[in-house]
Amino acid sequence: MSVFGRAKAKVEELLGRAEQVYGESHGDAAATLDGEARRLEGEAEEEQAEEQEGRPGEARHRDDDGLAGAR
Repeated sequence: MSVFGRAKAKVEELLGRAEQVYGESHGDAAATLDGEARRLEGEAEEEQAEEQEGRPGEARHRDDDGLAGAR
């Protein structure tokens, strides 16, 4: 996923969170559920992007035995 795709997923998450809080504060169950669904969808897209791209530096550390300077 591109940087713009990840940014879009983050925006969806934040808008969902805002809608959820609005629904909770105004007693609007539909807005609460809609916001929660939007937030969870954004979080899922972000997690999917992390899995596809791999987290930066994770592969390096997994193979590193700590002896690189000693060889």
